[in-house]
Amino acid sequence: MLTKIANIADCMYNRELSWLKFNERVLHEANRRETPLIERLKFISIYTSNLDEFYMIRVGALSDYVILNKKYRDNKTGMTPQEQLDEVFRATAPLYALRDQAYSSIRTELAQHGVHLPGMQDLDADELKTLKNDFMLDILPMLSPQIIDSRHPFPHLTNKQLHIAVMLEKKRGFLFGLIAIPASLSRLVKLGNGFRFVLLEDIVLYFSDLVFSGYKVLEKNIMAVTRNADIDVEDEFSDEGIDYRVFMKNILKKRQRLSPVRLELMYPASGELLAFFCKKLSLDAPHVFYSASPLDLSFGFSLNRLIDEETSAPLVWRAHTPAEALPPDKKANMVRYAASGRDFMLSYPFDSMSPFLSMIRQSAEDASVLSIKITLYRIDTQSKLAESLILAAENGKEVVVIMELRARFDERNNIEWAQRLEEAGCRVIYGLVGYKIHSKVCLITQRESGKIRYITQIGTGNYNEKTAKQYTDLSLITANQVIGHDAAEFFSNLQIGNLDGEYKLLWVAPGSFKKRVLECIEEERQKSANGGQGSIIIKCNSLTDREIIEKLVEASCDGVEIQMIIRGICCLVPQMAGLTGNIRVVSIVGKFLEHSRIFCFGKGSEKKIYISSADLMTRNTERRVEVACPILDAGLKEKITDMLDVMLRDNTQAWEEFSDARYILRTPPGTDLIIDSQEIFTKEALSRPIRMDAKNTGMKKNNGGSSVVTRALTSVRQFFKKRRGN
Repeated sequence: MLTKIANIADCMYNRELSWLKFNERVLHEANRRETPLIERLKFISIYTSNLDEFYMIRVGALSDYVILNKKYRDNKTGMTPQEQLDEVFRATAPLYALRDQAYSSIRTELAQHGVHLPGMQDLDADELKTLKNDFMLDILPMLSPQIIDSRHPFPHLTNKQLHIAVMLEKKRGFLFGLIAIPASLSRLVKLGNGFRFVLLEDIVLYFSDLVFSGYKVLEKNIMAVTRNADIDVEDEFSDEGIDYRVFMKNILKKRQRLSPVRLELMYPASGELLAFFCKKLSLDAPHVFYSASPLDLSFGFSLNRLIDEETSAPLVWRAHTPAEALPPDKKANMVRYAASGRDFMLSYPFDSMSPFLSMIRQSAEDASVLSIKITLYRIDTQSKLAESLILAAENGKEVVVIMELRARFDERNNIEWAQRLEEAGCRVIYGLVGYKIHSKVCLITQRESGKIRYITQIGTGNYNEKTAKQYTDLSLITANQVIGHDAAEFFSNLQIGNLDGEYKLLWVAPGSFKKRVLECIEEERQKSANGGQGSIIIKCNSLTDREIIEKLVEASCDGVEIQMIIRGICCLVPQMAGLTGNIRVVSIVGKFLEHSRIFCFGKGSEKKIYISSADLMTRNTERRVEVACPILDAGLKEKITDMLDVMLRDNTQAWEEFSDARYILRTPPGTDLIIDSQEIFTKEALSRPIRMDAKNTGMKKNNGGSSVVTRALTSVRQFFKKRRGN
C-alpha cells in the first residue's frame, strides 16, 4: 500500500542552520589529535573562510529579503527571513568560542614543536625594540591612517580587510580613526633566528600610538567588516544588449561596495567605539561578533613554507600524490585507447587527472579529431587543459567552450581565460540567461574511416587540476555512441539556448534531471509497497529540494531502505519514527573534500547508477544546467557500489545524523575495525595494477592478494555478521 504523508514538515530542517552544523563539523577537524598540527590550523582557516562566505552570500541574501520581501517564508520550516537571521546569529556566537579554543590549543602545541605565534605581550624587551625599528622602517611608510571627522568622512571599508580602529583623545572629547592593514605586506613577521612569528595586525595595533602621533590613543581594536556579496546577476543583467564580459567585470567591482552584514572585533569594545562603528556601518548588536583568535587565519596555509623541512615534517600530512590509473603505453595514445570501446573511470584525488589531460592534449594534435566541446565552470589559474584547448584551436580544430562566468568568486579567473580562449580562435559562449551552466561534459568528435565517432567525458567535478588533488570526484570516459549522440545534442542545444532537449541516456536539468530522480524514487517505492525491497543510495553535497525530500519520506514510509552520504546541508531529518525511520544520513568530513554526486537505485542486476554534476538543491534541479550519466559497465558499477559501501561504513570520518538533527561522530567499535574511507581509497589506488577500465576495475587481486578495498569490505562484513550472530 502506498503511503500519503500528512505531517511531512515535521522532518524538515532549515537550510542555514544545517549549513552551520556542517561548518561546525569542519571545525571539529581542528581538534583531532591524530591530525598534524599545521593541518589542524588549516581546518580552522577553512572553517573561517567558509563562515565568511556564508555571511557574504546567505546572510546577505536574507538581509535583502528582510527589506525587499518580508512575506517570504522558508518552504521547509516556514521561518521568515528575520527569524532565520535571528537563529543564525544565535547559532554563530558559540562557534566563535569553539574556534578560539581550538586556535589556543593548536598555538600552545605548536610552541612545543618549536613554532611560536606569540602575542605582543609575550615578547621580551629586545624583541619589542627590534620590531619597533622594523615597524618604523618597513611598515609605517606603507600605512594610510585616517581620522574621521567633518573634513575626513568615513571611508569605504573593503570586504574582509583587516583594520585597526582607534578612539583618540582631543581637546574637547574624542574622535575615531582607522588604519587599513595593507594586503601587500606579509601577515607573518619573523622574529630572530628561530621560528617565531608575529601577526602584522598585532604589530600595527601595538604601535598605533606612533601612527597617530599627535593624539593620545584611548582605545584600539582589530576589526573586519563582512559585506553582502550576493549579487542577483539576472536582475542586474536586464539590458540584453550589454557585453556580458564587461558586465561581469563591473559586478566584481560592485561586490566590494555592497552593504555590511557583520562586524568582527578581536577585543571587547567600549560602548562609544561600538556605537560609532555600528552607526556608520548600519549594523546593530546581533551583527557584531568577538573573536580571541585572528580574524583572518589564511596564514595557516603558508606557515609550513616558512619553517625548515625537519621541523615541518611532523606538523603536516605527507604530500598526496595521485596514482596513475593507466600505464604509459595507454596514456601515450589516449584518443585511441578511449575510442576502443573500454569505459574507464578516474576517481579523484586517488587517481591522477593526467589521463584526461593527455587525451585532450593528444586530441589537439590528432588528425582524426574534428572538434572538442566542453563546459567550464571553474578551472585552475595555470590550466594545462585550457592551454590544450588553445592548441587545438590553433591547429584548426573546432573548439567550443561553454564558459560560465558566474562561478562565484572565480569570475575574474574565468573572464581572463575566456579572453585568452577567444583570442586563440575558440568559440566561447557565456552560458544562458537565467540558468548557470554547472554541468561537467567534454565531447571529442572524430572522423574514422569516413564515420563520425564520439568520445565523451562526464564528471562530477570541475576541470581544475588543483582541486582534482583535493576533492573526491568521479570522471567517466566512454566511447558509448548513444551517450556521445546525447552529448552532441546537449552542446547543440546549449549553443542555441534550448533547455528542452530530449536525450536517450543522459538526465539533463532543468528539463529531465529532477523528473528522472523522482521517477526512480517512485520505482523503488513501488517495489517495497508491493512486497519487494526498494533500495536507494544517494551521495551528494547538499539536499534541500522539498519535492525530492517529500518523495524520499514517502518512500521511507513504504519501507524503502534509503542511505545518504551528504557532506553539507541536509534539510531532511532522518530516523524519525513513522516518517524517516528507514533513512540514514552520514556526512564525511576528512582530508579531502567529498564532492562526488552518485545516485544508486535498486539492487543486483537491476541496479541503476548515475554520476552527476548536480546536488539535490532546487537551484541545481530547476535553475542550473546539470547532467547525470548512467554507469553502464558492470565492472564500474561494482567499483562504485563497493566505494559507497565503504563510505557508508566509515567509522573514522563519518558523522551520523539522528532524529533530533544532531550529528554524532562515529567511532570504531574496536581497534581491529578502523574504517577510514579516504585512507582506504588512497591505499587501494597506490597498490593496484596500473589500470582501471571495464576489464580491470582495480578491485581484483594484486600480486597474489586482494585489493585494499576488498579486504576492508570483507573485514567489515565479517564484523557485522558476527555482531548480528551475538
